[in-house]
Amino acid sequence: MLKRLALTIALLVLAPAVASAHGPSRQKVVTTIEINAPLDKVWAVVGNFQDMSWHPAIKKTEGSGGNDVNATRKLTLQSGGIIDETLLKYNAETKSLSYEITKVDVKDFPVANYSSTISAHEEGGKTIVEWKGAFYRGYVNNDPPPELNDEAAIKAVNNLHDTGLAALKAKLEGG
Repeated sequence: MLKRLALTIALLVLAPAVASAHGPSRQKVVTTIEINAPLDKVWAVVGNFQDMSWHPAIKKTEGSGGNDVNATRKLTLQSGGIIDETLLKYNAETKSLSYEITKVDVKDFPVANYSSTISAHEEGGKTIVEWKGAFYRGYVNNDPPPELNDEAAIKAVNNLHDTGLAALKAKLEGG
């Protein structure tokens, strides 16, 4: 009886600390762009998981497995950093692919558990490309340093999407 009472008191004392010690929230970023090019032409570029040369931050793409589920790619950044990714889903009919980052140094990209979907569809004779990313900040414990907090992660993902889609548009529209 005494042990049960002591356990109950301990749980009541610790409950507020446990409740306030939750970690970061999953963040989401969705970016779209309209490209004045046919859907098939756009998908031929953005839908090739083994080639991300259209993105200005990427110096080199190496990979294996083509567009098959579990295909991998290693992105060498212009800065010299490396990002490893794995293809989770690929659907040529619906023009959609999903992938996750399996390895990255937070100094190169301040996120954790990043997964993403890129899709394309035709609308009014133009192609709409949508890039969705879901992720946690680079520092997953409480009290992150400024360069690894939610704001830094969101800013980095927005920059990744914005610069990538702008470059994709320029490449496909011939600009």
